[in-house]
Amino acid sequence: MRKILAAALLALIFVTQSCAQPEQDMQGREFRGGWIHIVGNTKIKDMTRQEVQDMFVQVLDSMQTSGCNAVIFQVRPCADAFYKSDVEPWSRYLSGVQGVAPKEEWDPMQFMIDESHKRGMEFHAWCNPYRVTLLETDTLCEDHVYFKHPEIFVKHGKQLYFNPAEPLSRELTTKAIADIVNRYDIEAIHFDDYFYPYPIAGVEFNDTLAFEKYAPEQGFKVEGDPNATDSLGQAQYQQSRKQALGDWRRHNVELLIAQLNDTIKDLKPWVRFGISPFGIHRNKKDTPDSSGSNTNGLSNYDQLFADVPRWAEIGIIDYYVPQLYWEIGHRLADYKTLIEWWNDNWKRGQLYIGQSISSFRKPDLDNPEVNQTAAKMKLVRELPNVHGNVWWPAWSLVGNQAGVQESMRTTYQKNPALIPPYSELDSKAPGAVKGLKAEGGKLVWSQEPKDAQDQMQKALFYAVYYFPAGVEADKGNKDCLIKLVPEAEFDVAQNPAHAEGGKYVVTVVDRCWNESRGSAAVAF
Repeated sequence: MRKILAAALLALIFVTQSCAQPEQDMQGREFRGGWIHIVGNTKIKDMTRQEVQDMFVQVLDSMQTSGCNAVIFQVRPCADAFYKSDVEPWSRYLSGVQGVAPKEEWDPMQFMIDESHKRGMEFHAWCNPYRVTLLETDTLCEDHVYFKHPEIFVKHGKQLYFNPAEPLSRELTTKAIADIVNRYDIEAIHFDDYFYPYPIAGVEFNDTLAFEKYAPEQGFKVEGDPNATDSLGQAQYQQSRKQALGDWRRHNVELLIAQLNDTIKDLKPWVRFGISPFGIHRNKKDTPDSSGSNTNGLSNYDQLFADVPRWAEIGIIDYYVPQLYWEIGHRLADYKTLIEWWNDNWKRGQLYIGQSISSFRKPDLDNPEVNQTAAKMKLVRELPNVHGNVWWPAWSLVGNQAGVQESMRTTYQKNPALIPPYSELDSKAPGAVKGLKAEGGKLVWSQEPKDAQDQMQKALFYAVYYFPAGVEADKGNKDCLIKLVPEAEFDVAQNPAHAEGGKYVVTVVDRCWNESRGSAAVAF
Protein backbone atom coordinates (compact mmCIF):
# COMPACT_ATOMS: atom_id res chain seq x y z
CA MET A 1 0.00 0.00 0.00
CA ARG A 2 2.85 2.43 0.83
CA LYS A 3 4.36 1.83 -2.61
CA ILE A 4 1.05 2.65 -4.28
CA LEU A 5 0.63 5.83 -2.26
CA ALA A 6 4.19 6.87 -2.97
CA ALA A 7 3.64 6.35 -6.67
CA ALA A 8 0.49 8.46 -6.52
CA LEU A 9 2.34 11.30 -4.80
CA LEU A 10 5.16 11.14 -7.32
CA ALA A 11 2.64 11.32 -10.16
CA LEU A 12 0.95 14.34 -8.57
CA ILE A 13 4.28 16.15 -8.25
CA PHE A 14 4.99 15.47 -11.92
CA VAL A 15 1.57 16.81 -12.93
CA THR A 16 1.80 20.06 -11.02
CA GLN A 17 5.37 20.77 -12.05
CA SER A 18 4.49 20.36 -15.72
CA CYS A 19 1.65 22.91 -15.69
CA ALA A 20 3.62 25.75 -17.24
CA GLN A 21 3.99 23.94 -20.58
CA PRO A 22 0.85 21.86 -21.24
CA GLU A 23 1.17 18.98 -23.71
CA GLN A 24 -1.48 19.39 -26.39
CA ASP A 25 -2.35 15.69 -26.65
CA MET A 26 -3.06 15.60 -22.90
CA GLN A 27 -5.58 18.42 -23.04
CA GLY A 28 -9.33 18.13 -22.77
CA ARG A 29 -11.52 15.33 -21.53
CA GLU A 30 -11.27 11.57 -21.74
CA PHE A 31 -13.12 8.57 -20.38
CA ARG A 32 -10.68 6.27 -18.54
CA GLY A 33 -12.48 3.21 -17.22
CA GLY A 34 -11.55 -0.24 -16.03
CA TRP A 35 -13.54 -3.48 -15.87
CA ILE A 36 -13.48 -5.30 -12.52
CA HIS A 37 -14.99 -8.71 -13.16
CA ILE A 38 -16.41 -11.20 -10.68
CA VAL A 39 -17.63 -14.04 -12.91
CA GLY A 40 -15.55 -17.18 -12.55
CA ASN A 41 -13.89 -15.98 -9.33
CA THR A 42 -13.26 -18.93 -7.01
CA LYS A 43 -11.30 -17.10 -4.30
CA ILE A 44 -13.87 -14.74 -2.83
CA LYS A 45 -16.03 -17.45 -1.25
CA ASP A 46 -13.13 -18.49 0.98
CA MET A 47 -12.13 -14.96 2.00
CA THR A 48 -13.27 -12.85 4.93
CA ARG A 49 -15.15 -9.62 4.31
CA GLN A 50 -12.04 -7.62 5.18
CA GLU A 51 -9.88 -9.65 2.81
CA VAL A 52 -12.32 -9.11 -0.06
CA GLN A 53 -12.56 -5.41 0.70
CA ASP A 54 -8.77 -5.12 0.85
CA MET A 55 -8.54 -6.84 -2.54
CA PHE A 56 -11.05 -4.43 -4.04
CA VAL A 57 -9.31 -1.42 -2.48
CA GLN A 58 -6.02 -2.55 -3.98
CA VAL A 59 -7.43 -2.56 -7.51
CA LEU A 60 -9.19 0.79 -6.95
CA ASP A 61 -5.98 2.34 -5.66
CA SER A 62 -4.17 1.01 -8.71
CA MET A 63 -6.81 2.45 -11.02
CA GLN A 64 -6.57 5.82 -9.29
CA THR A 65 -2.78 5.78 -9.54
CA SER A 66 -3.16 4.97 -13.25
CA GLY A 67 -5.34 8.04 -13.81
CA CYS A 68 -8.68 6.26 -14.26
CA ASN A 69 -11.94 8.13 -13.70
CA ALA A 70 -14.54 5.34 -13.97
CA VAL A 71 -15.05 1.93 -12.38
CA ILE A 72 -17.09 -0.71 -14.24
CA PHE A 73 -17.85 -3.31 -11.60
CA GLN A 74 -19.65 -6.59 -12.29
CA VAL A 75 -22.74 -6.86 -10.09
CA ARG A 76 -25.09 -9.19 -12.02
CA PRO A 77 -22.95 -11.87 -13.67
CA CYS A 78 -25.53 -14.67 -13.96
CA ALA A 79 -29.03 -13.34 -13.21
CA ASP A 80 -27.94 -13.05 -9.58
CA ALA A 81 -26.84 -10.27 -7.28
CA PHE A 82 -23.38 -9.31 -6.04
CA TYR A 83 -25.27 -6.89 -3.79
CA LYS A 84 -28.24 -6.94 -1.41
CA SER A 85 -31.39 -7.65 -3.39
CA ASP A 86 -34.97 -8.76 -2.83
CA VAL A 87 -35.34 -9.27 -6.58
CA GLU A 88 -32.62 -11.82 -7.40
CA PRO A 89 -30.60 -14.28 -5.29
CA TRP A 90 -27.16 -13.63 -3.87
CA SER A 91 -24.45 -14.49 -6.39
CA ARG A 92 -22.66 -17.82 -6.04
CA TYR A 93 -19.41 -15.90 -6.57
CA LEU A 94 -19.72 -14.28 -3.16
CA SER A 95 -20.52 -17.16 -0.80
CA GLY A 96 -19.93 -20.14 -3.09
CA VAL A 97 -23.63 -21.07 -3.15
CA GLN A 98 -26.28 -19.15 -5.02
CA GLY A 99 -28.88 -17.61 -2.73
CA VAL A 100 -26.65 -17.77 0.36
CA ALA A 101 -25.68 -14.44 1.89
CA PRO A 102 -22.07 -13.73 2.89
CA LYS A 103 -21.20 -14.92 6.41
CA GLU A 104 -20.37 -11.36 7.45
CA GLU A 105 -23.11 -8.94 6.50
CA TRP A 106 -22.11 -6.34 3.91
CA ASP A 107 -23.12 -5.01 0.50
CA PRO A 108 -20.26 -5.28 -2.03
CA MET A 109 -21.83 -2.90 -4.53
CA GLN A 110 -22.44 -0.17 -1.96
CA PHE A 111 -18.87 -0.61 -0.72
CA MET A 112 -17.51 -0.20 -4.27
CA ILE A 113 -19.70 2.83 -4.97
CA ASP A 114 -18.45 4.56 -1.83
CA GLU A 115 -14.80 3.67 -2.47
CA SER A 116 -14.98 4.67 -6.15
CA HIS A 117 -16.53 8.06 -5.40
CA LYS A 118 -14.02 8.65 -2.62
CA ARG A 119 -11.28 8.38 -5.27
CA GLY A 120 -12.95 10.70 -7.78
CA MET A 121 -14.10 7.84 -10.01
CA GLU A 122 -17.66 7.30 -11.16
CA PHE A 123 -19.36 3.90 -10.78
CA HIS A 124 -20.95 1.83 -13.56
CA ALA A 125 -22.98 -1.23 -12.50
CA TRP A 126 -22.02 -3.99 -14.96
CA CYS A 127 -24.80 -6.51 -15.61
CA ASN A 128 -25.50 -9.40 -17.97
CA PRO A 129 -29.00 -9.53 -19.44
CA TYR A 130 -29.47 -13.20 -20.39
CA ARG A 131 -26.86 -15.54 -18.90
CA VAL A 132 -28.14 -17.72 -16.01
CA THR A 133 -25.37 -20.30 -15.56
CA LEU A 134 -21.75 -20.32 -16.61
CA LEU A 135 -20.82 -23.97 -15.99
CA GLU A 136 -22.80 -27.17 -16.31
CA THR A 137 -22.11 -27.80 -12.63
CA ASP A 138 -23.71 -24.49 -11.55
CA THR A 139 -26.78 -25.14 -9.43
CA LEU A 140 -29.71 -22.76 -9.00
CA CYS A 141 -31.20 -21.93 -5.60
CA GLU A 142 -34.60 -23.41 -4.88
CA ASP A 143 -36.53 -20.17 -5.27
CA HIS A 144 -34.87 -19.22 -8.57
CA VAL A 145 -37.31 -17.96 -11.20
CA TYR A 146 -36.27 -20.87 -13.44
CA PHE A 147 -38.37 -23.25 -11.36
CA LYS A 148 -41.43 -20.99 -11.70
CA HIS A 149 -41.12 -20.27 -15.43
CA PRO A 150 -38.89 -22.89 -17.10
CA GLU A 151 -40.59 -22.12 -20.42
CA ILE A 152 -38.71 -18.79 -20.78
CA PHE A 153 -35.25 -20.39 -20.56
CA VAL A 154 -33.10 -22.13 -23.16
CA LYS A 155 -30.25 -24.59 -22.54
CA HIS A 156 -27.49 -23.91 -25.04
CA GLY A 157 -24.42 -26.11 -24.82
CA LYS A 158 -23.60 -26.33 -21.13
CA GLN A 159 -25.20 -23.03 -20.19
CA LEU A 160 -28.68 -21.78 -19.36
CA TYR A 161 -30.04 -18.51 -20.79
CA PHE A 162 -33.15 -16.41 -20.67
CA ASN A 163 -34.85 -16.63 -24.06
CA PRO A 164 -34.59 -13.07 -25.43
CA ALA A 165 -37.84 -13.56 -27.38
CA GLU A 166 -39.97 -14.01 -24.28
CA PRO A 167 -41.65 -10.85 -22.92
CA LEU A 168 -41.26 -12.18 -19.37
CA SER A 169 -37.48 -12.37 -19.89
CA ARG A 170 -37.46 -8.67 -20.70
CA GLU A 171 -39.74 -7.92 -17.76
CA LEU A 172 -37.56 -9.77 -15.24
CA THR A 173 -34.32 -8.24 -16.52
CA THR A 174 -35.85 -4.77 -16.47
CA LYS A 175 -37.11 -5.34 -12.93
CA ALA A 176 -33.60 -6.28 -11.75
CA ILE A 177 -31.99 -3.25 -13.44
CA ALA A 178 -34.68 -0.89 -12.15
CA ASP A 179 -34.02 -2.14 -8.63
CA ILE A 180 -30.33 -1.26 -8.95
CA VAL A 181 -31.04 2.19 -10.40
CA ASN A 182 -33.66 2.91 -7.74
CA ARG A 183 -31.63 1.94 -4.70
CA TYR A 184 -28.04 2.82 -5.55
CA ASP A 185 -26.32 6.10 -6.39
CA ILE A 186 -24.68 4.92 -9.60
CA GLU A 187 -23.60 6.80 -12.71
CA ALA A 188 -24.39 4.13 -15.31
CA ILE A 189 -25.72 0.68 -16.15
CA HIS A 190 -23.29 -1.27 -18.30
CA PHE A 191 -23.75 -4.41 -20.45
CA ASP A 192 -20.91 -6.30 -22.09
CA ASP A 193 -20.93 -8.43 -25.26
CA TYR A 194 -23.16 -11.33 -24.19
CA PHE A 195 -26.53 -11.07 -25.94
CA TYR A 196 -27.60 -14.15 -27.88
CA PRO A 197 -24.93 -16.69 -26.87
CA TYR A 198 -21.70 -17.15 -28.75
CA PRO A 199 -22.21 -19.84 -31.39
CA ILE A 200 -21.27 -23.46 -30.72
CA ALA A 201 -20.33 -25.52 -33.80
CA GLY A 202 -23.18 -27.80 -34.79
CA VAL A 203 -25.53 -26.51 -32.06
CA GLU A 204 -28.40 -24.15 -32.93
CA PHE A 205 -29.90 -21.90 -30.27
CA ASN A 206 -33.26 -23.54 -29.66
CA ASP A 207 -35.77 -20.73 -30.11
CA THR A 208 -37.80 -22.32 -32.93
CA LEU A 209 -41.05 -22.43 -30.95
CA ALA A 210 -40.67 -18.80 -29.91
CA PHE A 211 -39.92 -17.83 -33.52
CA GLU A 212 -43.09 -19.53 -34.71
CA LYS A 213 -45.10 -17.97 -31.87
CA TYR A 214 -43.90 -14.36 -31.97
CA ALA A 215 -42.16 -13.61 -35.29
CA PRO A 216 -45.19 -13.52 -37.66
CA GLU A 217 -47.19 -11.13 -35.46
CA GLN A 218 -44.10 -8.90 -35.20
CA GLY A 219 -43.78 -8.73 -38.98
CA PHE A 220 -40.97 -11.24 -39.52
CA LYS A 221 -42.25 -13.67 -42.13
CA VAL A 222 -40.46 -16.41 -44.03
CA GLU A 223 -41.03 -16.41 -47.78
CA GLY A 224 -41.19 -19.57 -49.86
CA ASP A 225 -42.31 -23.13 -49.38
CA PRO A 226 -40.76 -25.13 -46.51
CA ASN A 227 -41.82 -28.32 -48.31
CA ALA A 228 -40.27 -27.42 -51.66
CA THR A 229 -38.75 -30.49 -53.30
CA ASP A 230 -36.43 -28.73 -55.73
CA SER A 231 -33.05 -27.52 -54.50
CA LEU A 232 -33.63 -23.92 -55.65
CA GLY A 233 -36.95 -23.64 -53.83
CA GLN A 234 -35.51 -25.17 -50.70
CA ALA A 235 -32.44 -22.86 -50.83
CA GLN A 236 -34.65 -19.77 -51.23
CA TYR A 237 -36.78 -20.82 -48.28
CA GLN A 238 -33.76 -21.48 -46.06
CA GLN A 239 -32.18 -18.16 -47.01
CA SER A 240 -35.42 -16.31 -46.25
CA ARG A 241 -35.76 -18.08 -42.92
CA LYS A 242 -32.15 -17.30 -41.98
CA GLN A 243 -32.67 -13.60 -42.78
CA ALA A 244 -35.98 -13.40 -40.93
CA LEU A 245 -34.58 -15.26 -37.91
CA GLY A 246 -31.57 -12.93 -37.69
CA ASP A 247 -33.68 -9.78 -38.04
CA TRP A 248 -36.16 -11.09 -35.47
CA ARG A 249 -33.42 -11.90 -32.95
CA ARG A 250 -31.93 -8.43 -33.36
CA HIS A 251 -35.41 -7.02 -32.87
CA ASN A 252 -35.78 -8.97 -29.61
CA VAL A 253 -32.56 -7.57 -28.21
CA GLU A 254 -33.43 -4.04 -29.31
CA LEU A 255 -36.79 -4.32 -27.54
CA LEU A 256 -34.94 -5.03 -24.29
CA ILE A 257 -32.38 -2.25 -24.79
CA ALA A 258 -35.08 0.33 -25.54
CA GLN A 259 -37.20 -0.83 -22.59
CA LEU A 260 -34.23 -0.64 -20.25
CA ASN A 261 -33.18 2.81 -21.44
CA ASP A 262 -36.72 4.14 -21.01
CA THR A 263 -36.90 2.63 -17.52
CA ILE A 264 -33.51 4.01 -16.47
CA LYS A 265 -34.26 7.50 -17.74
CA ASP A 266 -37.75 7.52 -16.18
CA LEU A 267 -36.22 6.68 -12.80
CA LYS A 268 -33.08 8.81 -12.95
CA PRO A 269 -32.52 10.78 -16.17
CA TRP A 270 -28.85 11.34 -15.38
CA VAL A 271 -27.97 7.62 -15.24
CA ARG A 272 -26.34 6.52 -18.48
CA PHE A 273 -26.70 3.22 -20.29
CA GLY A 274 -23.63 1.78 -21.99
CA ILE A 275 -22.93 -1.29 -24.10
CA SER A 276 -19.59 -3.00 -24.74
CA PRO A 277 -19.98 -5.12 -27.89
CA PHE A 278 -17.65 -7.65 -29.45
CA GLY A 279 -15.08 -5.70 -31.46
CA ILE A 280 -16.24 -6.64 -34.97
CA HIS A 281 -19.63 -5.20 -35.84
CA ARG A 282 -19.81 -6.81 -39.30
CA ASN A 283 -17.22 -8.10 -41.75
CA LYS A 284 -17.09 -6.42 -45.14
CA LYS A 285 -17.64 -9.76 -46.90
CA ASP A 286 -20.98 -10.18 -45.07
CA THR A 287 -22.37 -6.76 -46.02
CA PRO A 288 -23.85 -6.31 -49.52
CA ASP A 289 -22.84 -2.65 -49.50
CA SER A 290 -19.31 -3.44 -48.20
CA SER A 291 -19.95 -1.26 -45.15
CA GLY A 292 -18.39 -3.70 -42.72
CA SER A 293 -14.80 -3.70 -41.57
CA ASN A 294 -12.06 -5.40 -43.56
CA THR A 295 -11.89 -8.25 -41.06
CA ASN A 296 -12.70 -11.94 -41.00
CA GLY A 297 -14.11 -13.04 -37.67
CA LEU A 298 -17.23 -13.56 -35.64
CA SER A 299 -19.43 -10.46 -35.72
CA ASN A 300 -21.65 -8.84 -33.16
CA TYR A 301 -24.41 -8.24 -35.71
CA ASP A 302 -24.54 -11.64 -37.42
CA GLN A 303 -23.71 -14.07 -34.60
CA LEU A 304 -24.71 -12.26 -31.37
CA PHE A 305 -27.63 -10.39 -32.96
CA ALA A 306 -26.90 -6.98 -31.49
CA ASP A 307 -26.88 -3.86 -33.68
CA VAL A 308 -25.01 -1.52 -31.35
CA PRO A 309 -24.27 1.33 -33.83
CA ARG A 310 -28.00 1.52 -34.54
CA TRP A 311 -28.80 1.68 -30.82
CA ALA A 312 -26.42 4.61 -30.47
CA GLU A 313 -27.80 6.36 -33.54
CA ILE A 314 -31.44 6.13 -32.42
CA GLY A 315 -30.49 7.24 -28.91
CA ILE A 316 -31.33 4.20 -26.77
CA ILE A 317 -27.79 3.92 -25.39
CA ASP A 318 -25.48 6.70 -24.25
CA TYR A 319 -22.06 5.18 -24.86
CA TYR A 320 -20.49 2.12 -26.44
CA VAL A 321 -17.18 0.35 -25.91
CA PRO A 322 -16.22 -2.07 -28.72
CA GLN A 323 -13.79 -4.64 -27.36
CA LEU A 324 -10.75 -4.26 -29.61
CA TYR A 325 -8.67 -6.90 -27.89
CA TRP A 326 -6.39 -7.69 -30.84
CA GLU A 327 -3.00 -6.28 -31.75
CA ILE A 328 -2.12 -3.96 -34.60
CA GLY A 329 -1.39 -6.26 -37.52
CA HIS A 330 -3.62 -9.14 -36.45
CA ARG A 331 -4.31 -11.27 -39.53
CA LEU A 332 -8.10 -11.53 -39.08
CA ALA A 333 -8.95 -8.60 -36.84
CA ASP A 334 -6.41 -5.81 -37.10
CA TYR A 335 -6.71 -3.29 -34.26
CA LYS A 336 -5.94 -0.32 -36.53
CA THR A 337 -8.54 -1.38 -39.08
CA LEU A 338 -11.17 -1.79 -36.38
CA ILE A 339 -10.57 1.40 -34.40
CA GLU A 340 -10.67 3.39 -37.64
CA TRP A 341 -13.90 1.61 -38.67
CA TRP A 342 -15.63 2.46 -35.38
CA ASN A 343 -14.36 6.04 -35.56
CA ASP A 344 -15.58 6.45 -39.15
CA ASN A 345 -18.99 4.96 -38.36
CA TRP A 346 -19.63 6.99 -35.22
CA LYS A 347 -22.80 9.07 -35.43
CA ARG A 348 -24.00 9.71 -31.90
CA GLY A 349 -23.23 9.00 -28.26
CA GLN A 350 -19.78 8.53 -26.80
CA LEU A 351 -17.34 6.00 -28.23
CA TYR A 352 -14.74 4.43 -25.97
CA ILE A 353 -12.33 1.63 -26.85
CA GLY A 354 -12.15 -1.62 -24.89
CA GLN A 355 -8.43 -2.31 -24.49
CA SER A 356 -7.00 -5.71 -23.59
CA ILE A 357 -3.97 -4.98 -21.45
CA SER A 358 -2.23 -8.19 -22.53
CA SER A 359 -2.31 -7.14 -26.21
CA PHE A 360 -0.19 -4.07 -25.45
CA ARG A 361 2.87 -6.24 -24.94
CA LYS A 362 2.89 -7.25 -28.62
CA PRO A 363 5.90 -5.84 -30.53
CA ASP A 364 5.41 -2.65 -32.47
CA LEU A 365 5.30 -3.31 -36.22
CA ASP A 366 7.77 -0.54 -37.05
CA ASN A 367 10.06 -1.06 -34.07
CA PRO A 368 9.90 -4.58 -32.59
CA GLU A 369 12.16 -3.49 -29.73
CA VAL A 370 9.19 -1.76 -28.10
CA ASN A 371 5.59 -2.84 -27.50
CA GLN A 372 2.42 -1.45 -29.11
CA THR A 373 1.40 0.93 -26.32
CA ALA A 374 2.52 4.11 -28.09
CA ALA A 375 1.03 3.13 -31.45
CA LYS A 376 -2.33 2.19 -29.95
CA MET A 377 -2.57 5.30 -27.81
CA LYS A 378 -1.64 7.48 -30.77
CA LEU A 379 -4.66 6.12 -32.65
CA VAL A 380 -6.94 6.67 -29.65
CA ARG A 381 -5.79 10.25 -29.19
CA GLU A 382 -5.73 11.26 -32.87
CA LEU A 383 -9.04 9.80 -34.09
CA PRO A 384 -11.62 12.57 -33.59
CA ASN A 385 -14.61 10.42 -32.59
CA VAL A 386 -12.87 8.27 -29.99
CA HIS A 387 -13.58 9.61 -26.51
CA GLY A 388 -11.57 7.32 -24.24
CA ASN A 389 -10.60 3.82 -23.14
CA VAL A 390 -11.74 1.02 -20.86
CA TRP A 391 -9.01 -1.29 -19.57
CA TRP A 392 -9.49 -5.06 -19.45
CA PRO A 393 -9.07 -6.36 -16.87
CA ALA A 394 -8.53 -3.67 -14.26
CA TRP A 395 -7.05 -6.37 -12.02
CA SER A 396 -4.01 -6.41 -14.34
CA LEU A 397 -3.19 -2.81 -13.49
CA VAL A 398 -2.23 -4.01 -10.01
CA GLY A 399 0.57 -6.13 -11.43
CA ASN A 400 1.56 -3.54 -14.08
CA GLN A 401 1.03 -6.14 -16.81
CA ALA A 402 2.73 -5.16 -20.07
CA GLY A 403 3.92 -2.03 -18.24
CA VAL A 404 0.50 -0.46 -18.85
CA GLN A 405 0.01 0.92 -15.34
CA GLU A 406 3.43 2.57 -15.45
CA SER A 407 2.86 4.08 -18.89
CA MET A 408 -0.58 5.33 -17.88
CA ARG A 409 0.74 6.85 -14.65
CA THR A 410 3.77 8.56 -16.15
CA THR A 411 2.62 9.41 -19.67
CA TYR A 412 -0.85 8.75 -21.03
CA GLN A 413 -3.03 9.29 -17.96
CA LYS A 414 -0.63 11.21 -15.75
CA ASN A 415 -3.05 14.16 -15.45
CA PRO A 416 -6.54 13.62 -14.04
CA ALA A 417 -9.23 14.07 -16.69
CA LEU A 418 -12.87 15.02 -16.76
CA ILE A 419 -15.15 12.70 -18.70
CA PRO A 420 -16.66 14.23 -21.86
CA PRO A 421 -20.06 15.74 -21.00
CA TYR A 422 -23.23 13.82 -21.81
CA SER A 423 -24.81 16.86 -23.41
CA GLU A 424 -27.82 15.04 -24.82
CA LEU A 425 -28.91 14.20 -21.30
CA ASP A 426 -28.06 17.61 -19.84
CA SER A 427 -26.09 20.51 -21.29
CA LYS A 428 -26.65 23.03 -18.51
CA ALA A 429 -23.59 23.76 -16.41
CA PRO A 430 -24.07 24.27 -12.67
CA GLY A 431 -23.27 27.56 -11.02
CA ALA A 432 -19.81 28.28 -9.65
CA VAL A 433 -18.87 27.28 -6.11
CA LYS A 434 -19.55 29.70 -3.30
CA GLY A 435 -17.21 30.99 -0.62
CA LEU A 436 -13.94 29.29 -1.55
CA LYS A 437 -11.45 30.02 1.22
CA ALA A 438 -8.45 28.64 3.08
CA GLU A 439 -9.27 27.31 6.50
CA GLY A 440 -7.07 25.27 8.84
CA GLY A 441 -4.93 23.54 6.23
CA LYS A 442 -7.84 22.99 3.87
CA LEU A 443 -9.71 24.66 1.08
CA VAL A 444 -13.43 24.75 1.81
CA TRP A 445 -16.39 25.93 -0.24
CA SER A 446 -20.07 25.19 -0.88
CA GLN A 447 -22.34 24.57 -3.82
CA GLU A 448 -25.14 26.96 -4.66
CA PRO A 449 -28.11 25.61 -2.64
CA LYS A 450 -30.57 25.60 -5.55
CA ASP A 451 -28.08 23.60 -7.64
CA ALA A 452 -27.40 21.18 -4.79
CA GLN A 453 -31.14 20.45 -4.63
CA ASP A 454 -31.42 19.94 -8.41
CA GLN A 455 -30.52 16.34 -9.27
CA MET A 456 -29.20 17.33 -12.70
CA GLN A 457 -27.03 20.17 -11.34
CA LYS A 458 -25.98 18.53 -8.11
CA ALA A 459 -22.22 18.08 -7.77
CA LEU A 460 -20.93 14.63 -8.63
CA PHE A 461 -17.40 15.86 -7.99
CA TYR A 462 -15.55 19.10 -7.47
CA ALA A 463 -12.51 19.69 -9.69
CA VAL A 464 -9.52 21.19 -7.87
CA TYR A 465 -6.94 23.05 -9.97
CA TYR A 466 -3.54 24.20 -8.75
CA PHE A 467 -1.53 26.86 -10.58
CA PRO A 468 2.10 27.31 -9.49
CA ALA A 469 3.53 30.80 -9.27
CA GLY A 470 3.78 32.35 -12.72
CA VAL A 471 1.08 30.14 -14.30
CA GLU A 472 -2.17 31.86 -15.25
CA ALA A 473 -5.10 30.61 -13.17
CA ASP A 474 -7.23 29.35 -16.05
CA LYS A 475 -9.37 26.23 -15.57
CA GLY A 476 -9.09 25.65 -19.30
CA ASN A 477 -5.56 24.44 -18.58
CA LYS A 478 -6.49 20.85 -17.76
CA ASP A 479 -2.86 19.98 -17.05
CA CYS A 480 -3.34 21.87 -13.79
CA LEU A 481 -6.29 19.74 -12.69
CA ILE A 482 -4.92 17.85 -9.70
CA LYS A 483 -7.88 16.17 -8.05
CA LEU A 484 -11.56 15.27 -8.31
CA VAL A 485 -13.13 15.21 -4.87
CA PRO A 486 -16.68 14.23 -3.79
CA GLU A 487 -16.91 16.62 -0.83
CA ALA A 488 -16.65 20.42 -0.62
CA GLU A 489 -13.16 20.47 0.84
CA PHE A 490 -9.59 19.73 -0.13
CA ASP A 491 -6.64 19.12 2.17
CA VAL A 492 -3.68 20.92 0.61
CA ALA A 493 -1.39 18.27 2.11
CA GLN A 494 -2.60 16.10 -0.81
CA ASN A 495 -0.74 18.45 -3.14
CA PRO A 496 3.02 17.97 -2.61
CA ALA A 497 3.74 20.74 -5.14
CA HIS A 498 1.96 23.32 -3.01
CA ALA A 499 4.26 26.31 -2.63
CA GLU A 500 4.21 30.00 -1.93
CA GLY A 501 2.68 31.97 -4.76
CA GLY A 502 0.53 29.10 -5.99
CA LYS A 503 -3.21 29.52 -6.45
CA TYR A 504 -6.22 27.22 -6.38
CA VAL A 505 -9.40 27.26 -8.44
CA VAL A 506 -12.38 24.94 -7.84
CA THR A 507 -15.24 24.06 -10.19
CA VAL A 508 -18.42 22.01 -9.89
CA VAL A 509 -18.81 18.91 -12.09
CA ASP A 510 -22.42 17.76 -12.30
CA ARG A 511 -23.78 14.25 -12.90
CA CYS A 512 -23.48 14.60 -16.69
CA TRP A 513 -19.98 16.10 -16.45
CA ASN A 514 -20.92 19.67 -17.24
CA GLU A 515 -18.37 21.91 -15.54
CA SER A 516 -19.14 25.22 -13.86
CA ARG A 517 -17.19 28.45 -14.21
CA GLY A 518 -14.04 28.55 -12.17
CA SER A 519 -14.05 30.13 -8.75
CA ALA A 520 -11.96 33.15 -8.01
CA ALA A 521 -8.34 32.05 -7.60
CA VAL A 522 -7.34 31.64 -3.97
CA ALA A 523 -3.78 31.70 -2.66
CA PHE A 524 -3.19 29.45 0.32
